[in-house]
Order: sequence, then structure tokens, then C-alpha cells
Amino acid sequence: MDGDDGARTGGPVGLSLSGGVAVIRLDDPARRNALSREMSDAIAAAVDRALDGGARAIVQAAAPPVFCAGGALDALLDRRVPLADMYAGMARLASAPVPTIAAVGGAAIGAGVNLPLACDVVIVSGRARFDPRFLDAGIHPGGGHLWRLAARVGHQGTAAMALCGDVLTGAEAVERGLAWRRVADGELDEAALRLARRAAERPPALVRRAKESLRASLTLDEAEAAAVELRAQRWSVEQPEFHERVRRIRERVSGRAP
Repeated sequence: MDGDDGARTGGPVGLSLSGGVAVIRLDDPARRNALSREMSDAIAAAVDRALDGGARAIVQAAAPPVFCAGGALDALLDRRVPLADMYAGMARLASAPVPTIAAVGGAAIGAGVNLPLACDVVIVSGRARFDPRFLDAGIHPGGGHLWRLAARVGHQGTAAMALCGDVLTGAEAVERGLAWRRVADGELDEAALRLARRAAERPPALVRRAKESLRASLTLDEAEAAAVELRAQRWSVEQPEFHERVRRIRERVSGRAP
């Protein structure tokens, strides 16, 4: 399936996989891509199918004009649906062992902000907007929202957005650290795919190990983080890919490469 250029759709979520890059696209624009139980389960299933199909990077995108309008109100009012299940898709995306890139080209509202926060890198267009309006709906933030948001914009930024209702545009999100780069509206998908393809070109086991080290480092002090990296670096220099890539670099530097 690694070379599959086609798209597979499952209800409100589409999945395509090509060249080791999976694109998971929210595709329920009539409901503003709201996070119903069905939508959340479909995202989780799409992540699993992408990884089972050999994805080495994942792009999380959405059909315009709204990236994600947050939790579907009917689902929030239905007490038969456990609240934890509403975050299954976000949780699966956050735990993916491969690099994940969110392409946000519209408003991310409430729990909809959790999807880009679950990704390693966020690329935005001028139409992006981040509006975590949990409190406006009378509900406490969930799904690790406050923790993930604070990791990007700090305590003050999280208080401004989550407690006081401040909203960030795409440009402001980049300035505050919530997003990595802003591009023109028509360039959003390609910008996200470019990063994903670059990640997918690298040795898969090495990329996964580096992502594991990055995650672990977030809870460690400097010495502990350095020790984690040293163990991983020792492992990497024993891998065949390391020796092959060093050989190629040497040939290129010496001018012997074709």
C-alpha cells in the first residue's frame, strides 16, 4: 500500500497514502467537521490504517471552510457517550510514532484545537483561527487541552485563550509558538506535504526513535535528556542506514557521486 495513490474514505474522514505519507482529512463540512463520536472514531481508525499501511508521516487536514468546530453538541449532551471517547481520534494522533503535521486552513474551535495540538508541527494559512471556547459552552477543557496548549503558548497564553477567550489568528499563532509556519491559503496542503515527505524520506526506525527521545526529553532535566539521546545515538550508529548514508555523503563530497 506504500505506493497507493488513491484515496479511501470512511464516513466523515478521508484517508490517502502515497510515498509513505498519509493524509487524514476531516470531510464533514456540512457539520463544520464537528467532533462527533463517529468522527473521533473515524480519525482513530484512519491513524491505525495509515500506520498499518506503512505511513512514515501523517498530515492532518480538513475540508474547508472550518477546520474543526469542536465537540458536536448532541454528543456532548448524550451522557451515554463517555467523554473520554470523544477524544479517541486526538489521542491516537498524539500517540502516533511517526511525525505528524497539522494543516490548519480554517477555524479550530473548542475541542477542535486539540487536533493540531496533538500534532508535532502545525502549518497554518491566513484563514486559520484558534478559538478554545470550552468555557463559553459551559464545559471544562478536556483531552489534555490545557496541558498541550500551555506547552505551546505558556501559562499566560493559555490563561488568555482558555480562561479569557482570546483568539489567535494564523499569524498570531506562529508568533506565540502555537504554529510553526504560516503560508498562503493556496499553498497550505503542499507546505504540509513537503514537510511530511521530507520526514518520510529519512530512515523510518531512526525517525521513530528520535521522536521517542523528543517526547521523553520533555519531562527530563538536561542531564537525563542527554543520556536518553546518547543511548539512542549509540543505537543509530550501529544501524546499516547510518553506514550507507555516510558512504553517500563521502562520495558526494569527494565528487565521485553520479
